[in-house]
Amino acid sequence: MLKSKLTLAVVAALALGCTSAYADDLGMQSTVSTQQDASSAKAQATQTKKAKKLQTVVVTGSLIPQSEIETSTPVTTITAEDIKANGFATVAEALQQSSFATGSVQGSQFTNSFTPTAQTLSMFGLPVGFVKYLIDGRPMGNFPGLYNGSDTFNSLNGIPTDLVDHIDILPGGQSSIYGSDAIAGVVNIVLKKHVDAPAVDLRYGWDSDGGGADRRVSFADSFHKGRFNSLVGVQFESQQPIWRRDRSLTRQFNQDGTGPQTASRDYLVLGYFSHYLFLDPNNCSGLTGQWYGTERKQYRKGSGYYCGSMYTPGYGTLTTGKKEVNFYTHSTFDVNDNLQLYGDLLYTYEEQKYTNGASTTWWGSSVAAAAAGGGYFWDPRMNDFMLLQHAFSPEEVGGYKSIMSKETENAYMLTLGGRGTFGQSNWDYDASFTHSDDHLLDRDFQRFTTPMETYFANHVMGPMLGTYYGYPVYEPNYAGLYNPVSNSDFRKFTGYTDTRSKTWDNLVRVQFTNDALFTLPGGDAGVALVAEAGNEGWDITPDPRLLEKVDWNGTMVPYVWGTSATPGAGHRTRYATTAEMRLPVFSQLTFDISGRYDSYGVQNQRISHKTYNIGVEYRPFSSLLLRARYGTAFKAPTLSDEFQRPSAYYNSVPDYLNCARLGYDPSNITSCPSPYNSVQYKGETYGNPALQPITAKVWTYGVVWSPTPKLSFNVDYLHFGISNEVNQVSADQLSLNEYQCEAGILDSNSATCARAFEYITRGPGKTANGVALLGNITNITTLKFNVANEEVNAIDAGVKYLQDLGSAGRLMFNLSYSDLLKHTYQDYPTDPTIDLLRHPGWSTDFRSKVNASLTWSRDKWSATLYANRYGSTPNYKASVDDSYAKTGDGTLAPWIIYNASVKYNVLKNLSLSFMVNNLFNKMPPKDGSYPGTTGTPYNIFNYNVYGRAMYLEANYKFSK
Repeated sequence: MLKSKLTLAVVAALALGCTSAYADDLGMQSTVSTQQDASSAKAQATQTKKAKKLQTVVVTGSLIPQSEIETSTPVTTITAEDIKANGFATVAEALQQSSFATGSVQGSQFTNSFTPTAQTLSMFGLPVGFVKYLIDGRPMGNFPGLYNGSDTFNSLNGIPTDLVDHIDILPGGQSSIYGSDAIAGVVNIVLKKHVDAPAVDLRYGWDSDGGGADRRVSFADSFHKGRFNSLVGVQFESQQPIWRRDRSLTRQFNQDGTGPQTASRDYLVLGYFSHYLFLDPNNCSGLTGQWYGTERKQYRKGSGYYCGSMYTPGYGTLTTGKKEVNFYTHSTFDVNDNLQLYGDLLYTYEEQKYTNGASTTWWGSSVAAAAAGGGYFWDPRMNDFMLLQHAFSPEEVGGYKSIMSKETENAYMLTLGGRGTFGQSNWDYDASFTHSDDHLLDRDFQRFTTPMETYFANHVMGPMLGTYYGYPVYEPNYAGLYNPVSNSDFRKFTGYTDTRSKTWDNLVRVQFTNDALFTLPGGDAGVALVAEAGNEGWDITPDPRLLEKVDWNGTMVPYVWGTSATPGAGHRTRYATTAEMRLPVFSQLTFDISGRYDSYGVQNQRISHKTYNIGVEYRPFSSLLLRARYGTAFKAPTLSDEFQRPSAYYNSVPDYLNCARLGYDPSNITSCPSPYNSVQYKGETYGNPALQPITAKVWTYGVVWSPTPKLSFNVDYLHFGISNEVNQVSADQLSLNEYQCEAGILDSNSATCARAFEYITRGPGKTANGVALLGNITNITTLKFNVANEEVNAIDAGVKYLQDLGSAGRLMFNLSYSDLLKHTYQDYPTDPTIDLLRHPGWSTDFRSKVNASLTWSRDKWSATLYANRYGSTPNYKASVDDSYAKTGDGTLAPWIIYNASVKYNVLKNLSLSFMVNNLFNKMPPKDGSYPGTTGTPYNIFNYNVYGRAMYLEANYKFSK
């Protein structure tokens, strides 16, 4: 009604002004009066518009400013105060402990991975790349390394915790607003734009069980001069690694497993027929100084004697050692009332160190015998096929701290733009250019094949004496195996390789917004229009030595011992258009409709996709919101999926076709004689530029109820139906298809058969028992295709409550809960659909997760208790058996950890805080189904043994 009256006044004033121009006989006084009335009405309209804009905010999940915080899109917000009060040390930790993060993920504990320095999460158990990450509403650049060696993703490192204002988490598909990747949800990290006074923050942390000492200092200040405003912040952090030897559960081999605790095989002689052979004339007595005096003669039941230690697992890292510097600035300049220029820069420099210990620092005779399958050599004196193995001790390597791998990251994100209003209209605009750049240097510790094999040839193996049925012949000096390698000799055959990788992204974005396009019975309708264009690139350039081969005893073997690399490089262009309308049809009913068109240019072809979303908000009364959303989402093929260069690997596969010719069909493949039941082959995979987008149908419906201003409940049901997921073609499926095509089960002229015949390479044919057989499988190409499908149903719920206690202060309670009701996956179109919640061999994700916090505050004091309950997961044996029905199969009890914090404002400008993570030093739930041969008797992708961490923090604000 106010808007209608103002419009009427303006129209009347304009009409009267026009009339006075033609009616001179009304006199000057009338004209002046009319102009004054028009000016007054215009000023009032301007003030009303400004007042209205102050009541609206831009919420994550919508492009249109609005006054309602709860909309059709569920949003969980973590504030800067929540991060500190709940005891989260980093942004990654805050997100990983959220109830949505139910999926198993790789992290720093998995040091033998491709990305041990990166941090990420899996929302509702979906792939890590299905979450869209934003910084201030702009897409984060991709991490240069590849998750699991194949997938492009975002790392949550490099975000300065002390400079974060809040984090918004939106579960469910959001592609119609944000484009690719927003299938599982969106995470928007909003950095600070202003601080009231210069502030310095000092924090020191330590772990009660050792390791992990952390030091962090940050400074931020805002500047204002005339029409120029700026915030500048810097943060420095240094963190020591936690070693496995620092924790009782990982410092030695499992003491509580299904079998006896079993030592590492540091000095081992293995015969194919005779099993373990103990050939040390000194009975391991010359090795007792190794592994800090723990090396002994050991026995493995059913195998034999050898020299080993119970404590070798302790010499890898659980967390990385880290040094990190962040610089951030946000600046604006008000050109006039209708134009503001702005710029943002976030820069990160980070060094991280880690080591996998003896697990990947050893020598074996497999390279010397590489000409033979399985790596055995023939010793005529032993009349047996033999293998030798030696793991390098800390004394040999000069301490594992001295040979850690190191990763250095330089990344920045720069945005320049301008925003404002077109005159006195309701149309706002925002035009910006964003460039992100991330460079990674991986300096990895390596063993070099030629010098290492030369050393062991001189000290153990001796010269190659010929071949025996294709196997190389050696007569080793077995006693020489039991002599430790000197540190100087170790240094001669080891060193470092440098692999460089980078990603970059350019984006030009223009947005037009009108939050009062026209009036409906429920209020003003709003619209937003967006156009985007840009390009992106990715490049991994391994150290050339990682791709080279050398001739060793007539066989080409890798230049670097036991290590491979994944090269690749590519770029593409893209553009997108987005439109959103918010329609308050009635005061109780509002629709939000959005649509987007994305198009990517890849090697002279275009890959395009359309997405849409329809959201409904129904408020039968002010305290109750019923909401629902339905739409589509997508993920464009990643640059690594499209442009990964040929990468080799080795594996085994049943030869279904030859087994069928021998009379064994796929139903009894295990009875097929060797080697056809499991043929070792060389695999090769590489990118596929013809990949199509992963698509999804997503919908949610839920309710938000606030019976009182201090109490609210929310519960939402979410559905994700995902198709065309990118996966490597299964080698097993190709071999099976080859058989099906010959047997006539599949049309031999079909594309499936053509692909099987093309991607499988065989040697010369032969005859066995009078049966004509094809040659052995030697090579299989497993390209990436859009072949997999996935479906998830989940519940997300929450409670918020505030209680005033009068003079005793106040209490604030928050709870968040997520539960997976369904999660199915189909690896290949002809494969059965797997119920991941009931197949522990396929998934060990948490089915449910709930966290809650209780905060008390009064005057200068505040304290918070935070609890996080991780639901049950399969035990180790159930995962191995892919069953809950066999003896020993089962689930682990829920894991509950508590954090606590207390804050005291000593002075007006000085506050002190004490925070404790994992208050009761809770270790992962005990899993007695792990064997005694493991050094990490827990699922490192779900749990950690970091234990209790404590932090002291001081924050001081200087007076302006």
